[in-house]
Amino acid sequence: MSETKHSQKNHILKPLLVNSDVPLLREFYLRDAVTLAHALLGKRLVCRVPICSSVLLKQETTATMTSGIIVETEGYAGWDDAACHSYKREQPNPKHRTNIMFAEGGFAYVYLIYGMYNCFNVVANVAGNPEAVLIRAIEPREGIDIMEGRRRGRPEQKIENKHLCSGPGKLCIAMGITRNDYGKDLCGNEIFITEGIEVTENEIAVTPRINVDYAGAAAKFPYRFALRDNPCLSTQMFINRDNKRK
Repeated sequence: MSETKHSQKNHILKPLLVNSDVPLLREFYLRDAVTLAHALLGKRLVCRVPICSSVLLKQETTATMTSGIIVETEGYAGWDDAACHSYKREQPNPKHRTNIMFAEGGFAYVYLIYGMYNCFNVVANVAGNPEAVLIRAIEPREGIDIMEGRRRGRPEQKIENKHLCSGPGKLCIAMGITRNDYGKDLCGNEIFITEGIEVTENEIAVTPRINVDYAGAAAKFPYRFALRDNPCLSTQMFINRDNKRK
């Protein structure tokens, strides 16, 4: 797919700053989850996984690459954040899903929601601070045919590019991310994040997180970050021209 072509009129894909598959360094992730959630916008998520991970493409066994620009994130800030899985957890437990969150930043935290969808998170901060960033949506860039094949319920079904990864569950299906990827090192060569596109502060909307009403006051924390005019977002909820980081 050309970088100047998109399913929505008037939306021109920005060129990559660096045409490289070099993963971001560990130091990039060693910051609090809210700061990291903001910094991840515009970065490029790359997945090199066996294409046979897709039910519809079992005949293939070679590794393939898909990628997309991160356009929507949510920060989950650990012990004091009632919306975070590690809320009030003071130490790791090898038998609990949050165990990897206690590692240093730059590892994958993948968990199941609604008994059927995976969510991909980036572990943040230094070791011992259980924080993470949920990647809510990406703008597809490479391997779009593969993404569509993984997402299709029927062979004749067509999915617009803007809907391929417009939500955390859709993203994981399209990119081939499963719970087998729990704990993967994002500084490695299977699932990693690289430099992407230039993003200005005026392009970023800051809003409360989605579907965390159970978290009381924490449900209103402004920890969701999105590229406001991007058509690939999971929802336009709360976004307007005044939603900027203070």
